[in-house]
Amino acid sequence: MTDLSGRHILVTGAGAGIGLGILRQCRAAGARVTGFDNRAEARAGIQAEGATFAQVDVGDAPALAAAVAALGPLDGIVNNAGITIQTPFENMPVADMDLLWRVNQRAPMIVVQAALPAMPRGAAIVNVASNHARASDQGYEAYAGTKGALTAMTRAMAWSLGPRGIRVNALAPGLTMTEAVTKIAKEQDCMDLFNSWHATGHVSTVDEVGAAAAWLLSDAAAALTGAEILADQGMSARLGAL
Repeated sequence: MTDLSGRHILVTGAGAGIGLGILRQCRAAGARVTGFDNRAEARAGIQAEGATFAQVDVGDAPALAAAVAALGPLDGIVNNAGITIQTPFENMPVADMDLLWRVNQRAPMIVVQAALPAMPRGAAIVNVASNHARASDQGYEAYAGTKGALTAMTRAMAWSLGPRGIRVNALAPGLTMTEAVTKIAKEQDCMDLFNSWHATGHVSTVDEVGAAAAWLLSDAAAALTGAEILADQGMSARLGAL
């Protein structure tokens, strides 16, 4: 069983979807958790899990750095906050490109930079990437690029922080039963199609992805740093278009 007892974990983008699943699983493993979300309405859900809520826009670099520094020592960080914009790159406005970069790739670096002075040896960082960094599709050029950059940054960061006794890994989910996906998959035919894309025959739940993130934060994953863990039920392991 994953044990995070006595540890303080920060989860960004924690108000819904995968972020809330990660927060819930970290709490179940005994951690004290702070959840960042940019929506005030996320407070109730985060607090209902026994975690602390802070309204933070990860795209606002100074505010993000200040909010992280104010938390004091962190034993774990999950850089989960992210956005998806599916627009063919030839038509994508520069403002959308910049927004994707600020939230998906720059924010995780700022979080770690701000937390690092107080992080103890034995701490761990999980950057939530995506299987789009490995196998993507048209219209996802900018999004896939930010997630590919995040996994590359993870590898470099693991070497930078290894001498300090801090592990850094990337967790790459695929299609996951978030609130948005659940709404789309109300019809059984749609759900059957989604399930068929996965080797296990089912789409990951947010808690399954959350459990993987909590495990990576724990001492049970002590052998892993600089790794990219694909948590997509084999979706990206299949050759050819689905």
